[in-house]
Amino acid sequence: MEDQMKNKQNQTPDQQGAQGMEQKMKQGPGSKKQEPLLKRYRFFLVTAALLITLNLINPAQGEVAAVITGKSLIEMLTIIPPIFLLLGLLDVWVPREMLIRHMGPGSGIRGVFLGILIGSAAAGPLYGAFPVAAVLMKKGASFKNVMIFLGAWSTTKIPMVLFEVTSLGAKFALTRLVASLVGIFIITAVVDRMLSAEEKFGIYEKAAEL
Repeated sequence: MEDQMKNKQNQTPDQQGAQGMEQKMKQGPGSKKQEPLLKRYRFFLVTAALLITLNLINPAQGEVAAVITGKSLIEMLTIIPPIFLLLGLLDVWVPREMLIRHMGPGSGIRGVFLGILIGSAAAGPLYGAFPVAAVLMKKGASFKNVMIFLGAWSTTKIPMVLFEVTSLGAKFALTRLVASLVGIFIITAVVDRMLSAEEKFGIYEKAAEL
């Protein structure tokens, strides 16, 4: 017991999070606590209530809001299914041991490179990156590499860089790309230092429940 406590104290937050995730996976789906239906969909219900209220108070503005909401919903319906298909393939085809080896706490520069590569090669808006990040956490990716992946998804996408090269010039595109990468590393380091081991473990637990 004392040896286990010492080993846990010597572990990094990423290793503790990965170990906690592995224990969650072993417990099976029956151990997850299901959120009440109203709590799970509270944001959707609040948004619907606000739209109805706006339509009653100001029908013209309510119609505009409903059109914008409908367009956003259609956009999500065209983007989310392919992303979840990708997540299913990632979950089935990529063994957990392989992802831990390449993007886990001890992966080093290889994990950083893969995080940037996967995020830069992805397509879709930023909200599509979070389900992918949750699967990476379930598979044992380190917290730093997941943060780098999210940063790359939002700022260093390959199609965006190619568009900038053709429209604004290679010098501008490369300068913006380097500045974005530096910003990603700085933000990752700051967030990693600000969050405690318990907070990181909580994030991994939330990812396991999805």
